[in-house]
Amino acid sequence: MTTIIPARSAAEFLPLVPRMLAFTPTRSIVFVPFAGTRSCGAMRIDLPSPALENEIDSVAATYLGMVCRIPEADAFTAVIYTDDSIDATSARLPQQKLMMAVLQRADSCGLKVHDALCVAADGWGSYLDARRPRAGRPLAEIADGTAPTASAPAPAGGDQATGAVLPDVSAAERVRVAREYEELNGAAATVCGFTPHAGDKVRINPAALTAVGTLDDIPLLFEQSLEWDAEHLAPFEAASLLWCLMRPSLRDIGLAGWCRGLHLADAAAEGQLRWEGGEEYPEDIAKFIWGEGPKPNSERLEKALSLSRRVAALATRARQPGPLAVCAWLSWALGRSTHAGIYASRACEIEPRHGFAQIMISMVAASHLPEWAFTPEG
Repeated sequence: MTTIIPARSAAEFLPLVPRMLAFTPTRSIVFVPFAGTRSCGAMRIDLPSPALENEIDSVAATYLGMVCRIPEADAFTAVIYTDDSIDATSARLPQQKLMMAVLQRADSCGLKVHDALCVAADGWGSYLDARRPRAGRPLAEIADGTAPTASAPAPAGGDQATGAVLPDVSAAERVRVAREYEELNGAAATVCGFTPHAGDKVRINPAALTAVGTLDDIPLLFEQSLEWDAEHLAPFEAASLLWCLMRPSLRDIGLAGWCRGLHLADAAAEGQLRWEGGEEYPEDIAKFIWGEGPKPNSERLEKALSLSRRVAALATRARQPGPLAVCAWLSWALGRSTHAGIYASRACEIEPRHGFAQIMISMVAASHLPEWAFTPEG
């Protein structure tokens, strides 16, 4: 996203940062890269843990490496959000060591620094301000009184973790989806020859034998699901997606389709069949999982995330890890690593050895972002 920042001072700039992110960050460092006078979006990263105190230079290098991956970026503003207070005696801003390391790394990378700011518990200030007012500047100066604009809409509220709570559903809805799932599972095992998921009871319902025909074309099922109303999923729709998301081979076909379209889903399905026949799985198909390749359409991913969140909410607890891990990947693909970590951790709380959820936790912990996070929407 390219945004014009109509700010003449730091006090005018800071209220715009939460608008760009759509939330108010906490315990974070936010980079706003610039290409000339236009911003290239905003990038939020958790502040490093105290355990990394002796590795701050390496941490700063990692941060600036992310900024440098944005081809058109030639400058940035960095903002630290912290619960710590400004030192009342020296007026020293919190996280001084981290920001100084960032500034030093920026100089060696040839990136211009427009400003380096801190929003602390009791005030704000600039690390570049030689005057360093004794108690910092009052937070009231950056109170959000600016009207929303098309380039900087109003933040949705909350912090970076807000929005990762699954939708509210009733116990009756869960019971209906569980019933549909069991009937579908039994019919699929009979008609398609799939092995039931561990712990599932096989029960064959004549009506389900007809309904299982929707699973004849898994890529098409996932493509058609993008047209469903996530807030009002029919029990069978939720059950059919749940059935697929719980099975890694079908899950990956679905993610390929949601990410790249029906053509890649078909290729993923064919690649899966060849892999099961002893061939190597094509790397050019699988690379999207690691964030490689063209930028996906964010609208498709948003719809897929809404569906997966609803399915996870409607599933019994034992069946939630699959859709939760998919929520993690979709969130990560959309640039919401904090949400990705939350979903993946929930999946592992239920199923500690869930492979895909463990992968997502590892990628988030390593601050690994998809390549397309550094390119504009195509």
